[in-house]
Amino acid sequence: MDRQKIIEMLNQDIEGEHAGIIQYLGHAYAMGEGEMSCEVEAMAREEMRHLDWLAETIVELGGTPSLERGMMRTGGKAVSDWMSNDVLQEDDAIKLYKEHIKAIDDPKIKRLLKRIVSDEESHRGDFIHFVDKARKAGATDHRGDKKDEVTEVLNWGIAHEYTVILQYMLQSYLSPDAEMKKELEDQAINEMQHLGWLAEEIIDGGSRLPICSGLTLRLRRKWPTPMTRPPIR
Repeated sequence: MDRQKIIEMLNQDIEGEHAGIIQYLGHAYAMGEGEMSCEVEAMAREEMRHLDWLAETIVELGGTPSLERGMMRTGGKAVSDWMSNDVLQEDDAIKLYKEHIKAIDDPKIKRLLKRIVSDEESHRGDFIHFVDKARKAGATDHRGDKKDEVTEVLNWGIAHEYTVILQYMLQSYLSPDAEMKKELEDQAINEMQHLGWLAEEIIDGGSRLPICSGLTLRLRRKWPTPMTRPPIR
């Protein structure tokens, strides 16, 4: 298969992972502290790892990772509805990955995608369990509709952190310097922690997360050309 076509497919997968990360984090924050929210947040972190693997593969192929966000499912009045949406999100991911596994003939990339599918199938099973668990526990939406000056400042902070995280991630993927790459990764992790603190503060204050409801990214649409790297083998 043409290398550019493989890059396009993997970028589709990245956009799906990006959507899953934000959807799951939004659900985890919105249900408040507890065992289930921690488990959902852990699955979001596994999706981050998938995104990282895919991005590195794309750069090895000579492409540039997409940091656009795919379709999210953020509707539903109850936590059980959110978990049902997360099941559907995993269904979409699994279907797309299997199509790409069938189409791509590179054995190394096929192994990577099969590994990711295994994780996604595990996530799907967990979310099915959480649908029932949320119903039995009577898990509730901790978000509110409060709008004041403090909320506006926190919303700005989340928009800023989200944009900076994506910029650091992309710069890390494209950097040929190992030390710089590690520094940029560490910076992105720090900003993720900041975003989490701000998100929790917004929920505790009785408001909603803009990141899960159409936040516009302040990112350049033309990405820099990737640095020269050896082709994937």
